[in-house]
Amino acid sequence: MLLKKGVPFKYVFGKIKYEIILISIYTAAITFIHERYIDFSIPISVPMILGTVISLLLGFRSNQAYERWWEARIIWGAIVNDSRSFARQVLTYMSRQVDVEEIKHLQDRIVKRQMAWNHALGRSLRGEDPYENLDKYLNKRDIEYLSNYSNVPVGILELHSRDVVWAMNQGWINEFQQVEIDSTISRLCDSMGKCERIKNTVFPSTYSLYIHLAMHFFILLLPFCLISFFGYLTIPFAMAVAASFLLIEKMAIHLQDPFENKPTDTPMTTIATNIEKDLKQMLKDHQGLEKMEQQRVSGHRGQFYIL
Repeated sequence: MLLKKGVPFKYVFGKIKYEIILISIYTAAITFIHERYIDFSIPISVPMILGTVISLLLGFRSNQAYERWWEARIIWGAIVNDSRSFARQVLTYMSRQVDVEEIKHLQDRIVKRQMAWNHALGRSLRGEDPYENLDKYLNKRDIEYLSNYSNVPVGILELHSRDVVWAMNQGWINEFQQVEIDSTISRLCDSMGKCERIKNTVFPSTYSLYIHLAMHFFILLLPFCLISFFGYLTIPFAMAVAASFLLIEKMAIHLQDPFENKPTDTPMTTIATNIEKDLKQMLKDHQGLEKMEQQRVSGHRGQFYIL
């Protein structure tokens, strides 16, 4: 993911360098033949009409590609909020005077499993191994259970639901709290499905092909209408115009697939890492608050702690 404010010129030029080299050679040959042998210029109105139409089509395509990218970012923004809400519900709803250590163990396992879900979802969308580094967050029993699933994030959500139902049966949460937690799990599942829809819905190839062919036809005509006005200066002018059209097309191509592990990709790894940081802090603070509460119940009063 490109995180710098200024995009390097080397990166930008690298996307179209071969096309620009071919266009410069083609334009130079046309200019040389025109200046030495034959005048075959054409009216500028012909490519101007075609260029106007292509500009509108490229603008529409770029807008549609950006909407796909922005939708992906909105979905991951919802995943951030729901992950925090899920951890908060698990840490605050489950409370009981007995079985405290067992409850803590369950809370720790569920919250760490949510960290694993974020990383596994991002790697799955990018076509990478979803099991990578999952042993940092999951125990062997959970990993063995997930081996039965081809979609690892789905299996993790299933484990969430099973543990929440088990906690309700133990009396650690009531039915209303179970419904609230399950609603958050359902929203996480919805977000995962939306990401998979974007991933599996291919941008119409015929639409892209028609624009691509029309744009190259325009670039081929461009030197013939500029040559009578600029002479050998047609070469840099044609390169500049062609580069503008090519860069817009490349931008649309990169944005239309936000889960393909490209520099313009949705920063899922960074987002998952930030979520992990927040959940770890929530888990640590909750454990600290529980210790304070136990001290208060045991009769250790008189001191006020600020965490």
